[in-house]
Amino acid sequence: MVSEADQTRKAARRTRATSFDVAELAGVSQSTVSRALAGDPVVSEMTRERVKRAAEELHYSIDQNATRLRTGRTDVIAVVVICRPGELKGDMNPFYYSLLGNICSAISAAGCDALTSFQDSAANLNGYYESNRRADGLIVIGTAENTEAWAHFREVADSGANMVCWGAPYQDQNWVRSDNVAGGELAAQVLLDSGYKSNVYIGSVTSLQRQYTERFDGFSKALRAAGQTPVIAQIDPALSRIDQGREAVRGMIETGMKFDGIFAACDQIALGAMQELQARGVRIPDEVGVVGFDGINAGEHVVPSLTTIEPDLPLAAELLVKRLKSMMAGKPDDEWLVPVRLIVRGSTARGASHQA
Repeated sequence: MVSEADQTRKAARRTRATSFDVAELAGVSQSTVSRALAGDPVVSEMTRERVKRAAEELHYSIDQNATRLRTGRTDVIAVVVICRPGELKGDMNPFYYSLLGNICSAISAAGCDALTSFQDSAANLNGYYESNRRADGLIVIGTAENTEAWAHFREVADSGANMVCWGAPYQDQNWVRSDNVAGGELAAQVLLDSGYKSNVYIGSVTSLQRQYTERFDGFSKALRAAGQTPVIAQIDPALSRIDQGREAVRGMIETGMKFDGIFAACDQIALGAMQELQARGVRIPDEVGVVGFDGINAGEHVVPSLTTIEPDLPLAAELLVKRLKSMMAGKPDDEWLVPVRLIVRGSTARGASHQA
């Protein structure tokens, strides 16, 4: 014979269970159910477990829409990747895909969902996720060379939105970025230690990519300390990163510039420089050493493999989310620098085997 209680439970399974059903089964009030499932420390561990068991038995889940209406939060963090106008997403610097993956993982670990958007021009620029109640905050990453996009997101920040950027071009933005100066020093030191005497930086000190200037500053500091004069080969911002590296090397060779060591502002520029050197029969690393910055996977699989400066991307993502959450809580923190490390590979290994 089926008891009245069993009939009630079966009926609950046929329809969507409510917090009142859970409260009845657990023998507590509906408000206790809400507090228990929200992790309120006021509720004892024993009661919390009893509520959880009742919720599981009734297949009860919290109505997220109702919770969001009640709390005013979406538990969503938007992530915008700024691209070059018209750039194919497959041509985008793979560093940003690595950073994006780590950011999404960090957002999930923080108990939120990620809403991702790739934006490049006026037709699709929209950072007002918070005011539109689509997200509680915004993380912006991507190329600093898209001035139109960054101007838009500066307006978003000025509107009072909770927004944190990776390597923002503006000093007054809320940002997290690599310790670029330390990375430049590491790049110079590995070239100096490998015996390269005429070292050149391929990058820019005028671009909105402020990290490029910082990397040159660190590179210059270490070279000057060793008695060398820093030299820069300017990149053409209209070209792709690979072509920037190729064109810079082409110009250096054709103008007769003396060099035997290269520090490129990013790995893709370094890979382009290596392509041009090899196309002209210049042996790497015996005649010219090459160092990049970013630690992208492609650098490990070229021949010779690329020596690089690698930021701690899991930590970078964690700090971006942490800083945004602190802003959302009304407790903004100072800027954070992400530590970097030197990965020595074949492109600077003079006198060693560099077939991999």
